Amino acid sequence: MKPTEIRAMDDNNISVTLTKLHEEWRDLRFKEAVGQLTETARIREIRKTIAQIHTIRTEREFAVAIEAGHLPRQRKLPKSKR
Repeated sequence: MKPTEIRAMDDNNISVTLTKLHEEWRDLRFKEAVGQLTETARIREIRKTIAQIHTIRTEREFAVAIEAGHLPRQRKLPKSKR
């Protein structure tokens, strides 16, 4: 699934997709443990898609926080001594 497809989804649809991916990932892990897994690359695809979904959810949360003005103040980091 491409990030543009994920961004086009609403929050409810993303939650449903995420649940389905977690279930499929669990099933594939069980198959791997038993030795019945034939699609080894699918596990990596699912993990990548799950990470993309979480990243896009975080982007949306930050966008809402920026609009509402609820972001924490930025701390100034001390300059490192050279």
